[in-house]
Amino acid sequence: MAEIKVPELAESITEGTIAQWLKQPGDHVEKGEYIVELETDKVNLEVISEESGIVKELKAAEGDTVQVGEVIAIVEAGDGAPAVEAETVNKVDEHAVKQEDSAETTSDANEDKLDRTIASPAARKLAREKGIDLSEVPTVDPLGRVRKQDVASYSNQPKQETVSAPAAQVQKSVPTPENGKPVERVRLSRRRQTIAKRLVEVQQNAAMLTTFNEIDMTAVMNLRKRKKDKFFEEHDVRLGFMSFFTKAVVAALRKFPAVNSELQGDELVLKKFYDIGVAVSTDEGLVVPVIRDCDRKNFAEIESDILAVAKKARDNKLSLNDLQGGTFTITNGGVFGSLLSTPILNGTQVGILGMHTIQTRPVAIDAERMENRPMMYVALSYDHRVIDGKEAVGFLVTVKKLLENPEDLLLEG
Repeated sequence: MAEIKVPELAESITEGTIAQWLKQPGDHVEKGEYIVELETDKVNLEVISEESGIVKELKAAEGDTVQVGEVIAIVEAGDGAPAVEAETVNKVDEHAVKQEDSAETTSDANEDKLDRTIASPAARKLAREKGIDLSEVPTVDPLGRVRKQDVASYSNQPKQETVSAPAAQVQKSVPTPENGKPVERVRLSRRRQTIAKRLVEVQQNAAMLTTFNEIDMTAVMNLRKRKKDKFFEEHDVRLGFMSFFTKAVVAALRKFPAVNSELQGDELVLKKFYDIGVAVSTDEGLVVPVIRDCDRKNFAEIESDILAVAKKARDNKLSLNDLQGGTFTITNGGVFGSLLSTPILNGTQVGILGMHTIQTRPVAIDAERMENRPMMYVALSYDHRVIDGKEAVGFLVTVKKLLENPEDLLLEG
């Protein structure tokens, strides 16, 4: 007999939520086969069985909160087939046995079909929300793994309606009324609850302030236009704006080291490495995977890393290591059209840079000339307990100057 326990997750994570049981009592499970999907504050993960056998008992229901180390299921060794006395079998009508065997074979085949469906946690979650049978979802994955986009595509296909009862007997789900008005109650996912909790904690525990500036993106856009085709040919990745901003941020952090720090009690921990978090929006909420050692990477390496973690985030395949240890964060609300915002600090970090949409605006070149230029507002939110206004403004001005003269980024390494 084997106990299925909630595994060690990470230092900062002590509990999770049962998102979905992949096996039910009476189901056979192989050693190493997934038995349950857990949703944690940061990532979803699937827990395996350490022993082959039959699922005897589930000690927690879907939606329950469970602690690290807690026993959540029992697996009993063997195939689980009960012994049947020969005398009893002989008394059973042979025809009835055949009928029963036929029915059980059909039922087992259907259950086996469901059990054999390989799907990502995100796909299972979306299928569960939409009431979709994963075994019916087609996939182009060569290994047969159902992905989230497969479920989404399947759910958008027009369904054939089968009329099995008079229209008058068909009942639609009606949202719960409140004060005579229709409402619908949707339970927040664990990740969304955690995001809400952390954001409130940051605002309560940090003296957060935001300073703004604007960047003339003409030089960066012209350089990118000239180099993007050759860059793609040589590195097989597109040259975007994020690598420019990342390199500019690293240069500014070197000049203003307090912005790359963390306050621990009455000590300031100045970090001598540059692991930059890049905010990525997913269906589950905002996550911030970390790009390691940005001071040692070139533009192509940074772009490749950003592309890789963004894909992992949207496919719900980020590991806890992908999300831990960032020293500074960049968030780009401009991809959604945001013109200006005040980003909130990420965890224990003391600074976050907010990028925004590029908008053509008239700019005074000198006392006599005006030109239309592609301009971007940028915002630096910072912890005023650690960083003074002079440092914050200086940091943002450094980022601005480097991006308006992007060749200087090459000299910064």
